[in-house]
Amino acid sequence: MTGAAKRVLLEVLGWLLLLAGIAAMILPGPGLLLMAAGLAVLSQQYTWAERLLDPVLLRALRAAADGVETWPRIVMSTIGALGLAAFGALWIVRPEAPSWWPIADRWWLFGGAGTGITLIASSLIALALLVYSYRRFHGKPEARAALEGRIEEADERRHHEHEEER
Repeated sequence: MTGAAKRVLLEVLGWLLLLAGIAAMILPGPGLLLMAAGLAVLSQQYTWAERLLDPVLLRALRAAADGVETWPRIVMSTIGALGLAAFGALWIVRPEAPSWWPIADRWWLFGGAGTGITLIASSLIALALLVYSYRRFHGKPEARAALEGRIEEADERRHHEHEEER
């Protein structure tokens, strides 16, 4: 593969990951993780992406730490991930539209098996991230404090870089 083709491929991959991450902030999925992956790929070619990578990644870790801070959050996150998998299975099975469905039947569970597989994959990623977060942050205030320190350092570094640009 030529250097130009590799650059185009990496750029397309980076933008797709970044856009998927933005979409996953609203839709089910690991939004901040996908955004960080996209920025990591784009940071090889763009300094703006390199500057944004640490803050996004650190915010994703903060959200992970928040998600396992209390047992109710852990339980609700687990139920949410399992519910997402159940919806994915429903999409794959694709039962007939119920009688109460107000619009055309073709819009009932549109997207078919591809949507179901994506939902199940998102569920598995969410469960894996939940386990990772639990092992890294739950009951470990020193890990949380270290993360907050890294976030403050990154914010100060960005602030100083921004001031120097002016």
